[in-house]
Amino acid sequence: MHASRTGRFRYLDVPAGGNRPAGTLVLIHAFPLNARMWEPQLPLSGHGWRIIAPELRAMDGGTTESPAESMDDFAGDVIDLLDALRIERAVIGGLSLGGYVTFAMFRRAPHAFSGMILADTRPEADTPDGIEGRRRMLALVAEKGPAGVADAMLPKLLAEGTVRNQPEVVERVRSLVLASSAAAIAGAVTAMMTRQDSTPLLGSIRCPTLILVGEHDQLTPPALSQNMHRAIPGSELAVISGAGHLANVDQPRAFNDALGGFLDGLDT
Repeated sequence: MHASRTGRFRYLDVPAGGNRPAGTLVLIHAFPLNARMWEPQLPLSGHGWRIIAPELRAMDGGTTESPAESMDDFAGDVIDLLDALRIERAVIGGLSLGGYVTFAMFRRAPHAFSGMILADTRPEADTPDGIEGRRRMLALVAEKGPAGVADAMLPKLLAEGTVRNQPEVVERVRSLVLASSAAAIAGAVTAMMTRQDSTPLLGSIRCPTLILVGEHDQLTPPALSQNMHRAIPGSELAVISGAGHLANVDQPRAFNDALGGFLDGLDT
């Protein structure tokens, strides 16, 4: 794994292993974390995939760049990164916020997708209740900073069994939250609460698509992923047993089995 920088972009870059190159896999991280949340998935490079995990704007704690104000800011940054790396097509996807960014990228550059990954996410825009929840989050981060956000969100990000029995996983996720500044978290909240409804896009997604969701996801429950699966032609759905919202962190082996199987089945 290499932590790399190209111009203003920071990203993790893992070269393809195995006997033959299969392509590039782009994984976009969740809120309020950073690209290191994908470390359990990086061994999938052994399947022949170069893995790029971008740091969304200002979310890595090591940049002075202004936070994003819209989902299009995030999407444009990832598209610009792929252009800078001369990657014309890739399997692109993300988890939660990363899924929202994926939809925004598809809206702008559908030709860049050789496949799509949608993990623990939803296409719908925020409801009025959801927007009110975002406003409470903005107030929380203004008052208590990233530590307050971590305390509020950790029980919702991980499955109850993980919170109870795997303190090392809880502390790892907490450290990822604390790596972001209050301004970066607030910018991401604003981008999420103002994002477009991507439901009209679903029927137009024709590239191979894998939808993954944790069995116990409180924030984007499996029923939402089942609806996406029905709406995206030819899509595949994997429900990750025992996982919460951060399915890739909660149950990395099962998540990797599903994702690796999907990647191995692509015609590259």
